Amino acid sequence: MEAGKFPPELLQRLLLDAPAADPSVLLGPGLGLDAAVLDLGGRRLVVKSDPVTMAADRIGWYAVQVNANDVACTGAAPRWFLATLLAPESFSEDQAAALFAEVSAACRSLGVTLVGGHSEVTVGLTRPIVAGTMLGELPEGQRLIAARDAREGDSIIVTKGIAIEGTAGLARDCAGPLAAAGVSPAMIDRAAALLDDPGLSILAEARIAAGFASLNALHDVTEGGLITGLRELAAASGLGLAVEEDSIPILPETAEVCGALGLDPLGLLASGALLATLPAPDAPRLLLALEREGIDAWEIGQMLAPEEGLVLFSRSGEERPLPEFRRDELARYLSALTPPGG
Repeated sequence: MEAGKFPPELLQRLLLDAPAADPSVLLGPGLGLDAAVLDLGGRRLVVKSDPVTMAADRIGWYAVQVNANDVACTGAAPRWFLATLLAPESFSEDQAAALFAEVSAACRSLGVTLVGGHSEVTVGLTRPIVAGTMLGELPEGQRLIAARDAREGDSIIVTKGIAIEGTAGLARDCAGPLAAAGVSPAMIDRAAALLDDPGLSILAEARIAAGFASLNALHDVTEGGLITGLRELAAASGLGLAVEEDSIPILPETAEVCGALGLDPLGLLASGALLATLPAPDAPRLLLALEREGIDAWEIGQMLAPEEGLVLFSRSGEERPLPEFRRDELARYLSALTPPGG
């Protein structure tokens, strides 16, 4: 198989063999369902696990942020983190200390406690991998939010812009090829800085959105970019959707970096953006609430009946099927740079 997430049809088939549901499992595995929720006798624990495999810089920071984001998309607050570090044989003690410092700093920034994990030097790796597990808790009175609960007619809102994580990662790890393709040092620096401003965390906007009684679904945009995030939202809810290409907020740094490398911004790793759905009459109120907190957001489309399919209205007004990215554009680019067996 190619690098990146398992193909959705394969994952769906594999999940059919998952053990029978335990009644304490309020939210289990499924396409577009990125965290589990367990009822522990009145307390609702949220559990998420995700590795960082497509970045070489600040991977400890990434690992904490992306796992916290999925916990927040249930309406919960991330609380406890475990990290598994697999390092190549070339890894030094100073590098290990720096990586642990990244994890600790990210945890402190979110009010999360590091509670455990595992670390080892692993034969055969060419770069370190961090696999994180984040646990959180749904506060009393906070309803569980899930991508499966999007409703027909809901407006689709996206925050911050596309594609923060992939653009920053390319600027940090592939500055040489970008410069060779004509991207200025100033633009490369601006793209790299997206990691911190606006940053990867969607906790603030998730908290604001979760406070809306009419909110139906939250889903963060990660591997496979905005298009894959939308496809996951549709798969989880069993609905169709329509999106207006003109309404999608592609960041100028993303447009330039992707243009230089021949990548499609809509399929590029995009952590830092949050998808929210709620009834169309309430969308302007959510946009205003986000704006008051300094968070940019845009209404980009609508959830449809399942038989209407997945539709993209192009800039020319043409209606066409929503494109599909079999793997993330960052994974595709990095694979092309790596010789077979390398």
